[in-house]
Amino acid sequence: MQDQKKIVARLSRIEGQVRGIKQMAQNGDYCIDILTQISAANSALRSVALLLLDDHLSHCVKQASAQGDQVADDKLKEASAAIARLVKS
Repeated sequence: MQDQKKIVARLSRIEGQVRGIKQMAQNGDYCIDILTQISAANSALRSVALLLLDDHLSHCVKQASAQGDQVADDKLKEASAAIARLVKS
């Protein structure tokens, strides 16, 4: 995974965001403020998901396509299912 360090760094920031959201809830902060932070965390997770998907398409699927046959079909189906899950959420 080419962007592994970038992904791990982003996930660490998201982890901090989620801890902050938990603290806000424990403190009884204003609901709208908590919802705003949840929205930001969701957006950050989607951004990481898209980065992972791009990496998968650029490397795994591209490599499988060069091999052809069933390997290529399997990787394309796998990528398609991942995209469907992302669009669904």
